Amino acid sequence: MLNFSLHSARRILCLGAHADDIEIGAGGALLELAEKRPDLQVWWVVFSAPGERSAEAQASANDFLSAIPNREIKIGSFSESYFPNEWPFIKDWFEEIKRQFDPEIIFTDYRDDRHQDHRVLSDLAWNTFRNHLILEYEILKYDGDLGQPNVFIPLSEELASRKINLLMQHFRTQSKKHWFTRDSFEAMLRIRGIECVSDTGRAEAFYCRKLVLGPVSFR
Repeated sequence: MLNFSLHSARRILCLGAHADDIEIGAGGALLELAEKRPDLQVWWVVFSAPGERSAEAQASANDFLSAIPNREIKIGSFSESYFPNEWPFIKDWFEEIKRQFDPEIIFTDYRDDRHQDHRVLSDLAWNTFRNHLILEYEILKYDGDLGQPNVFIPLSEELASRKINLLMQHFRTQSKKHWFTRDSFEAMLRIRGIECVSDTGRAEAFYCRKLVLGPVSFR
């Protein structure tokens, strides 16, 4: 097992199809990075957050990134569940982001997620940012599409608890969904914590399809 740190990164791009995706998939990792590197520059981009969810997404992003002064939060208005039909317009927004920001790490949805919006976002992340470190996060849901991740970020009990508390605090519109519970989020952290032998028994997991080690650059 190879241990390496993400703490040397300075520029982070977070991509979420829906209002709570980033927080569910990578909220703990981002809290960890913010705690260790408050000098980070973070762009947090949510592509769909209709109605009340827009305010939820904005407030949640500000809370998760409260330790990072240099942050940019963007909330889009693409039609939820119809991302395949909006591919050209979402691609245009990706290109605009790329012109303005050159991230060192990108967090995005999992390519093999069964939700069509998640897959579109993941495909466009790879299509747009070809020579970047991309970590695909996972989201628990009805479809049963969890896979076998290959990157783990152990979390302290304090950060794991903070992640869950912020999710429950900010996304009240999701509270009636059968999977959106404190126990569900804790269970995911526990399962991934077991798989990476986390000292606290808690971790977030990601899928990394390409990792270049060393000084070689193709930019």
